[in-house]
Amino acid sequence: MDKQKYYITTAIAYTSGKPHIGNTYEIVLADAIARYKRSKGYDVFFQTGTDEHGQKIELKAEEACITPKEFVDNVAGEIKRIWDLMNTSYDKFIRTTDEDHEKQVQKIFKKLYDQGDIYKGSYEGLYCTPCESFWTESQLVDGKCPDCGREVKPAKEEAYFFKMSKYADRLIEHINAHPEFIQPVSRKNEMMNNFLLPGLQDLCVSRTSFKWGIPVDFDPKHVVYVWLDALTNYITGIGYDCDGDHTEQFRKDWPADLHLIGKDIIRFHTIYWPIFLMALDLPLPKQVFGHPWLLQGDGKMSKSKGNVLYADELVDFFGVDAVRYFVLHEMPFDNDGVITWELMVERMNSDLANTLGNLVNRTISMTNKYFGGSVTDKKVTEDVDAELHAVVENTPKAVDAKMDNLRVADAMTEIFNLFKRCNKYIDETMPWALAKDEEKKDRLETVLYNLQESIKAGARLLEPYMPETSEKILAQLGDGKVTEKPEILFQRLDIEEVMKKVEELHPPVEEEKEAEEEVIDIEAKPEITFEDFEKMQFQVGEIIACEEVKKSRKLLCSQVKIGSQVKQIVSGIKAHYTAEEMVGKKVMVLVNLKPAKLAGVLSEGMLLCAEDAEGNLALMTPEKEMPAGAEIC
Repeated sequence: MDKQKYYITTAIAYTSGKPHIGNTYEIVLADAIARYKRSKGYDVFFQTGTDEHGQKIELKAEEACITPKEFVDNVAGEIKRIWDLMNTSYDKFIRTTDEDHEKQVQKIFKKLYDQGDIYKGSYEGLYCTPCESFWTESQLVDGKCPDCGREVKPAKEEAYFFKMSKYADRLIEHINAHPEFIQPVSRKNEMMNNFLLPGLQDLCVSRTSFKWGIPVDFDPKHVVYVWLDALTNYITGIGYDCDGDHTEQFRKDWPADLHLIGKDIIRFHTIYWPIFLMALDLPLPKQVFGHPWLLQGDGKMSKSKGNVLYADELVDFFGVDAVRYFVLHEMPFDNDGVITWELMVERMNSDLANTLGNLVNRTISMTNKYFGGSVTDKKVTEDVDAELHAVVENTPKAVDAKMDNLRVADAMTEIFNLFKRCNKYIDETMPWALAKDEEKKDRLETVLYNLQESIKAGARLLEPYMPETSEKILAQLGDGKVTEKPEILFQRLDIEEVMKKVEELHPPVEEEKEAEEEVIDIEAKPEITFEDFEKMQFQVGEIIACEEVKKSRKLLCSQVKIGSQVKQIVSGIKAHYTAEEMVGKKVMVLVNLKPAKLAGVLSEGMLLCAEDAEGNLALMTPEKEMPAGAEIC
């Protein structure tokens, strides 16, 4: 009987620099899922790799005085080294500079152009180089890139565009018909409400302002834009051919069973990628899972913050499997996880050294001490044995249920609950007390046999998550005879010693004192009740037109779209905003303010602003992209 196939991919890592532990989490998570599926009899193909084109790479190579290819060769080698260090069992490591990939990307671009899905135009907007993304003024957050928070610059260039709206309705139907397609559900809701339902804009799919990319072969001054290049790795890596001459592997493995990606690139994988596939007349992947971030204790890791942790450094302190345990076990299903040196030491000492390591050590030591290393089942049972057997029997079912829903951390918790139950069994049966009574020798042997078999069961379940540890436990417990001297699986650590070494490796950098933030005190108004507050209706509005109010030096009159209606709102902000720059902004609106006339013009609401001590005003805008009409609560 043929094995059922399972094709899993990670996002391909961008070769701008060494991946931190947050990036590394994804490959370890994918590896745990791939290993688990193999253990269940699936024919698994696990692909990862590197994304190697773009303006950011070109600039970094120039700074390093080397060619872009030399730059990405170095970084790709470092990424692969870390993936290998973490004992990840990928089947293919694809690079977007691979010749066969580049050839297929050119073919795909030409095919989409020939069938009218791609057309030539020009792009003008505010460009973020690190994200390689254009933005409109209204999409910026505090005047900066909404994705990374960095500066943007005005840019205009000739470009090719993909007609996204052509396939939008079809994608919406697919998502509604396949609720499992985007996971967790919160990611699906975000994509539908923020992007698909408000309407898709055409996507820029080529660039002319830099050269480091795959050339458009019929228009060589253009290079293929990063997402059309990078996303196609999922099909080119398994043998897709645009002319239809696909490999047997592609015919077997596509569609992918799971694309595992970070939540920050969910839009590209659940909107752009499915639409590209529809245009190529290919089936969509079965599921896209946008995992949360692994954060440092003081926020998202970034080199600019100086809070970056790297996998190889953590491995030097804790070992590979301890790091794997931590990043897998500490990540909730749909919320961000946190990593700190202190938490790592705590888990090392409590879960790994004590719950697991001490359990294995005690069991082997007692088996050697009382029975010369070998025990058999003497079947001298008590009620407590049945309770242990029930946990051993039920744990695989519980693990399967969790893994079927990609709840990897919860699956690991089930396995460690088994190990905890083994420790409790030792406390309940007290083997050291049984050893003092010769008449209870068979009972003692039964107890140790039960312990060994239970630990083996747990160790086999542990293999996808901590493969080296699983192997060591099974080797020490042996087949009929335990090892003479148990190996310490995890060494307890002293937090003060660890932190001292960390400080030596990363001496604190004296930060420049920032200018004291302005503090404004305003006269307090009388308290209101919650019922008073509930009477006010706040929503997000989009300004679709704006003009100056004649006979007024202060007023602007805006037409504000709020859901399906348009309200006219007059605001005294002419000294701070021009009518032209108001258009397109998303703003916060008090919707149910009683209409009034200002300078003879009807106003049907209020735009919310902040004001400093000098009277400067700033419109209040949503931190993230939100649709017009979204409730402010």
